[in-house]
Amino acid sequence: VDVFQAWCGPCKPVVNLFQNIRNEVGSDLLHFAVAEADSIDALEKYRGQCEPVFLFYTGGELVAVVRGADAPLLQKTILKQL
Repeated sequence: VDVFQAWCGPCKPVVNLFQNIRNEVGSDLLHFAVAEADSIDALEKYRGQCEPVFLFYTGGELVAVVRGADAPLLQKTILKQL
């Protein structure tokens, strides 16, 4: 989940990274979503930050968090979680 602030929008360059990885591993294993922190109470702790936050869930449980649009770290985290 790409958690973003309304004033800066979701991290569009990372969408391409997720799409490329999903194409490589199969769409059934990887799902990408965006969520505006200002409109979801459960994401309150991510409000007011100027960097994107990526939350990784498996079976409904939060398993990893990556702060910032660090493409190599995101790719490593995705592949590790898969």
